Amino acid sequence: MVIHQPSGLAEALRGGSLAFISSGTPDAVAAESRLKSLYDNVDPEQADVVVALGGDGFMLQTLHRFMNSGKPIYGMNRGSVGFLMNEYREDGLRERVAASLATTLHPLQMDALDKAGNEHRAYAINEVSLFRQSYQTAKLRISIDDRVRLEELTGDGVLVATPAGSTAYNLSAHGPILPIHAPLLALTPISAFRPRLWRGALIPDRVRVTLDVIEPEKRPVNAVADYTEIKSVLRISIRQDRRARSLILFDPGHSWDERILTEQFRY
Repeated sequence: MVIHQPSGLAEALRGGSLAFISSGTPDAVAAESRLKSLYDNVDPEQADVVVALGGDGFMLQTLHRFMNSGKPIYGMNRGSVGFLMNEYREDGLRERVAASLATTLHPLQMDALDKAGNEHRAYAINEVSLFRQSYQTAKLRISIDDRVRLEELTGDGVLVATPAGSTAYNLSAHGPILPIHAPLLALTPISAFRPRLWRGALIPDRVRVTLDVIEPEKRPVNAVADYTEIKSVLRISIRQDRRARSLILFDPGHSWDERILTEQFRY
């Protein structure tokens, strides 16, 4: 779930200091150099607003990097997809930032136990996924708030996506697109073999999802939270962490709501 314009943010956007960072690709580096020549640039840790130049992957990394810092991230597309980014334009950047709309993202917290008995914690803004590690299909047990809802899912894996991530890998796996304000998560199978007709579920974002790996020695499984991967897991639990937050900025008319509506009418 998200909330627009957290208290006190509007003042920070008007005339605040900017930091420019890039993904390191040639286009992004050139844009970073050009913008630094046009606008004052400060260290990201000291900036009021961080301007990220790259694609969606770099935006995810930046949102993770500045999570809980209170720093809003304004992205401009210098990558391939750019669903999370605004259009790249050099003129009027301060005015665009001042007029932008903020969205607060609360990530998923993944706690994983691996076969060596080690515990791991990672956060996901888009999704948490389980994938089979070998040629053998994965077998998974799905519980919601400690109640088993699906005794055995056989397939390539399963994912839990936030509304922000519902248009990413979740959509490619034929999961539903969620409105950004919906207090829901998408629980979506990946190439389900049994039960073959199960297409997943919509679940409240306040619940805890537990995924147990069945026959882990024969059917090893990896867990991924955005870009953090844990190998050979036995069990993972997933819940939304309402205490953690990242801030992302969009131009008016280019908001999350508009993007999700547009995506649903593509053909």
